[in-house]
Amino acid sequence: MALLDDVRSALATVIDPEIRQPITDLGMVRSVEVDAGVARVGIDLTIAACPMRDTLSAQVRAAVEAVAGVDEVVVELGAMSDSQRAQLRNQLRGSGPANPFAESTTQVIAVASGKGGVGKSSVTANLAVALAAEHRVGVIDADVHGFSIPRMLGAEQMPTKVDNMLLPPVVHGVKVVSIGMFVPPGQPVVWRGPRGHRALQQFLSDVFWGDLDVLLLDLPPGTGDIAISVAELLPTSRLLVVTTPQAAAAEVAERAGALAAHTHQSVVGVLENMSWLDLPDGTRLEVFGSGGGQQVADRLSQTLGTDVPLLGQVPIDMALREAGDAGTPVTISAPQAPAAVALTEVASTLMG
Repeated sequence: MALLDDVRSALATVIDPEIRQPITDLGMVRSVEVDAGVARVGIDLTIAACPMRDTLSAQVRAAVEAVAGVDEVVVELGAMSDSQRAQLRNQLRGSGPANPFAESTTQVIAVASGKGGVGKSSVTANLAVALAAEHRVGVIDADVHGFSIPRMLGAEQMPTKVDNMLLPPVVHGVKVVSIGMFVPPGQPVVWRGPRGHRALQQFLSDVFWGDLDVLLLDLPPGTGDIAISVAELLPTSRLLVVTTPQAAAAEVAERAGALAAHTHQSVVGVLENMSWLDLPDGTRLEVFGSGGGQQVADRLSQTLGTDVPLLGQVPIDMALREAGDAGTPVTISAPQAPAAVALTEVASTLMG
């Protein structure tokens, strides 16, 4: 009996990789038997085709093998019944609000830009993994037509469906969801505005996010339907405006930030991307000019009547592009790279 209790205690240390709670609390441990040093553990996965089945099985095996007196571990995987899944869904979501972020202590930051091509998605992905080193982080790819977050974070699996609730994939410590997870490769999303609004609602209400410290949203460029929907559904959200140093880009980015005056949001700051290229001789080549980020910060401060700081300047960095293409953001794949250092500093400022 003592050995059986030790095995059960060991199982309580196994954390479900999607829900981030002990499997014993989630009703996933179906049975535990110990006989002559052989431990047989029955585990009910949320669904039979759970994408994390191998990971969870390995974690269970490792935890039980570490128990003194256990010589062999047999893990028998099964799947929850419909009633078990419904019970789990009620346990996780209960009778809480449809939008868990409507009244929440989670910091919600919407990464915005006036135009495309300024690196907004790259900024979002890198800030997310930098923040995940110390915080519980979620990302919503709200750019339903031009989604790129799954590629940049290396999120290849679909959310797991439990009853009518979705468990978001966890990559690099970040929970993430995107319409790109539901669309075949190469297929466009041909939607008008109302469907995008509904998709955003579902990402907020149907996805189990758990207790997050910060939720980042990668917005589409401009001040269209999704930007307005974010302000409506997440009234406490703050905008992080991304621009390049180029005057033309700065003028458009200013309009994206000025949206806050109409939606009663605040602007947490401005981030200038592609600020310069470091040359071998130690000098800097300002490919897109200079001053655009500070220009946006100064003008938004005047427009909104509050201080809008320039949070940082991110240099052009080959490592940043390569890491994004590989699905391992530069802030974790090459943390000493100039772009990684700058983005990590901005992440620290956001939660300061």
